[in-house]
Amino acid sequence: MRFLIETYGCQLNTAESDAIETILKGRGFERTEDPAAADAVILNTCSVRRTAENRIWGRLGFYAAEKRRHPFRLIVTGCMAERMKDELMKEAPAVDAVIGTNDKAEIPDILLGAETVHNDSYGFLSSYYKEGSWSSYVPIMNGCNNFCSYCIVPYVRGREVSRPVEDIISEIRLLEEKGVRDITLLGQNVNSYASSYKGKDIDLAGLLALILPMMDSIRFVRFESPHPKDFSDRFIDTIASSSRISKHIHLPVQSGSTRILQLMNRKTTREDTIALIRKMRSRIDGLTLSTDVMVGFPTETEEEYGETLSLMEVMGCTEAFMYYFNPREGTRAASMDGQIGEGEKIRRLERLIDEQIRRQAAIKSSFLPYEADVIVTGPTRDDRSMYLGRGEHNDFIAFASDAPLSVGDMVRVRAESLSGNTFRGSRIG
Repeated sequence: MRFLIETYGCQLNTAESDAIETILKGRGFERTEDPAAADAVILNTCSVRRTAENRIWGRLGFYAAEKRRHPFRLIVTGCMAERMKDELMKEAPAVDAVIGTNDKAEIPDILLGAETVHNDSYGFLSSYYKEGSWSSYVPIMNGCNNFCSYCIVPYVRGREVSRPVEDIISEIRLLEEKGVRDITLLGQNVNSYASSYKGKDIDLAGLLALILPMMDSIRFVRFESPHPKDFSDRFIDTIASSSRISKHIHLPVQSGSTRILQLMNRKTTREDTIALIRKMRSRIDGLTLSTDVMVGFPTETEEEYGETLSLMEVMGCTEAFMYYFNPREGTRAASMDGQIGEGEKIRRLERLIDEQIRRQAAIKSSFLPYEADVIVTGPTRDDRSMYLGRGEHNDFIAFASDAPLSVGDMVRVRAESLSGNTFRGSRIG
């Protein structure tokens, strides 16, 4: 039996799709990328933004037409399935099963004829490693307790559940055996991780202290997505003290206005954010930042929008994920007074993006020239004789090498120029 998986949305969805693929292959299934050859199609969906759901409705129309040409099982899973199960079953009759976020582990059994079941709580899969990969996601927690007023995640992923320490240790050992070079610890609020091990309470700093000594092949450890309110001094010092933990930190600030942050229920302020950035810079050598930032939240004034622009200047991010407020049905912000028009939101976003593009180009150019260890990710897209490497700071460097290299090799390179967002340079030694 051949299967096809399409994945939308967050990194946790990607990790879960990789785990489902591994289970299916272990049971004799074969992956295909050709819809016409698939015996089963799985859509792993996202509900964070309306555009993601609109895209899924389009794909469902495509697969409904495809099913008229040849029979196959069509399964919709993920956050959209959790949020819109009844509507999907009613409006998309080509769908054979709608599987919520707690039930993804049941998909292989369902494809083999088992009845659809529902689990009351989220269960982690045994491994999220994709065979042959040089990098891997390692989910360590699921769900969120913060209930930001614009966010659907707590409603479709549920409350926070932390993965047992013993299971994470087992996964790290497997990744070491497989020669994985780069891992990302995942959670909707990853730095609120809380578990226990051998009678002791374990937070994220404690978890890192346990797993870092186990690593040899694994060179870079990253984590996403943290919440600014949960950066303890101990966590910051743990980042600073290990050469394996990436010094490129994703810090989602969302807004630079304290009033808007309060309306968002972010449980932090502009002043808190600036103080945290200064503390991190004073303790973590070579720190670089990325962020998530939103404009056009209900009642946001021009002055408050300006506070977001100025906070971005303070942060000096080398990357930023920028978007305007997109109401999600079921969240408090969707029904707030003071909704801002689409045209104004687009204007604010365009200026934000323009300023960030100029800023990050200037920041990256200021690094030149520099040397770094990078993991070979493969040949470059435009020149197959050049290699592309990913560094500690999520910096990508295109470089030439006299000797042939393989994906996953670790090499030393010198970055000498910047082209768009990619550095260009040469291998050292």
